Amino acid sequence: MAADQKIRVLIVDDVAETRENIRKILQFENDIEVVGTAGTGRSGVDGAKELHPDVVLMDINMPDMDGITATEVIRQNNPVTQIVILSVQGDPNYMRRAMQAGAHDFLTKPPAVEELTSAIRRAGKMAHDERAKTVLSPGKGVTAGLSMSTPATSLGKVIVLYSPKGGTGTTTLAVNLAIALHNDETPVVLVDANLQYGDVAVFMNEQVKNSVLDLGSRADELDLEIVNEVLIHHAVSGVKLLAAPTHPEYAESITGEQFAKVLEFLCQMFSYVVVDTSSTLTDVVLSAMDACDMVILITTQDIPSIKNARLFLDLADVMKIDRQRILFVMNRFDKRIGILPEKISESFKHDIAVVIPFEERVIIPSINRGVPFMLGDRTKPISKCFLSLAEAVRQRITELSTETRSNIKVLKKR
Repeated sequence: MAADQKIRVLIVDDVAETRENIRKILQFENDIEVVGTAGTGRSGVDGAKELHPDVVLMDINMPDMDGITATEVIRQNNPVTQIVILSVQGDPNYMRRAMQAGAHDFLTKPPAVEELTSAIRRAGKMAHDERAKTVLSPGKGVTAGLSMSTPATSLGKVIVLYSPKGGTGTTTLAVNLAIALHNDETPVVLVDANLQYGDVAVFMNEQVKNSVLDLGSRADELDLEIVNEVLIHHAVSGVKLLAAPTHPEYAESITGEQFAKVLEFLCQMFSYVVVDTSSTLTDVVLSAMDACDMVILITTQDIPSIKNARLFLDLADVMKIDRQRILFVMNRFDKRIGILPEKISESFKHDIAVVIPFEERVIIPSINRGVPFMLGDRTKPISKCFLSLAEAVRQRITELSTETRSNIKVLKKR
């Protein structure tokens, strides 16, 4: 095998003897080259950034940064590099967390020589294949090297909330849905794509120092450090926020292409990228829809809102947005009004998935205080509806991912 085709391996383990034993084993493999070793998780991250290995053998238990965290960081920095986790514990929970972090394989220590080298070769082949795809597909951003076989858990899902009529509560839905979806296993970033008059930061009582413009201007050179400097951490909920510019005149400073690249990078960092949009179909909003996994279409019971929702569904067909990717939601439902969700669903031939009641006494104080109501009592009727909406999103995403994987399998068989 040619030297440039060798599988480049970085060994990360806090036990020097283990590092040396693995290195000695691998030196007899003609197609594998150990390019470096590291004794801590942080130095492993630094080594991966400097050496660009094909495969990292990662110990799971280390004092400064555990192997799962290091795996996440390495995969975010360079999705081409594949991680093989080594652990003395064969706990299924460790395995699940490792795979969610983006690990390619999980081996129990001490692995048999054949088991170890086979895992390295499988991971190395994937790294070489993905690197080749990156070379063949320049300019497509951070996910260009990801193959169809990459696990769905390694990439976040973009969820766009949109209403073709203003004033239907899109921002309220976006903020509270983001909080409902967020937990330790599925971190969420909330992106304000209403670049002229975005209010997401106001709804969460946050001051804006940096905005999406700071990332859009560097869309081709994004890295974790840059992105983390710009994102706002909402300490109460744990949700990260990418705010809109503070001045409307700056809205034209970011293109749809730049915005799509920002979303693409955020998918490497978060399980869900929730995007709040304006009612106007700007280049930025259209690029978000083109990149998204799901559109949450919002209507209320007033005739103009219903009419515009119908127009958007017709436009979605023209834009070739699969109807399965559109989750239809009725907001501010008032049972005293005779326009019922069932009738709209029947007329549009598109089910309304969730109906959110009109709760003015809850929503208005929440907005004015900058404290999303999903941070409070979740037994209230409106909070329960948002939990149902979050569950509907998760379920639809799972269904769409399963369908995609099935289609890929069919194509491979052909």
